Amino acid sequence: MRSGIAPTLTLLFGLFLLAGCSSPSVITLNDGREIQTLDRPDFDEESGFYEFEALDGKPGKVNKDQVRTVKEL
Repeated sequence: MRSGIAPTLTLLFGLFLLAGCSSPSVITLNDGREIQTLDRPDFDEESGFYEFEALDGKPGKVNKDQVRTVKEL
């Protein structure tokens, strides 16, 4: 029975670490639409786009000229 506790605690610790690293955010566009992301979007100065991972896990991009605000949730 005790041998099952250590793997469970290790798994829980790992999940807490991952949860602490992510910063869900919302990108508000100039037209009022909102995009929720799993992490804070990265801005690529070279391309002029914010890059992010959407709630469904798919990558996304949006031009900085279309972005009104980026806020952490």
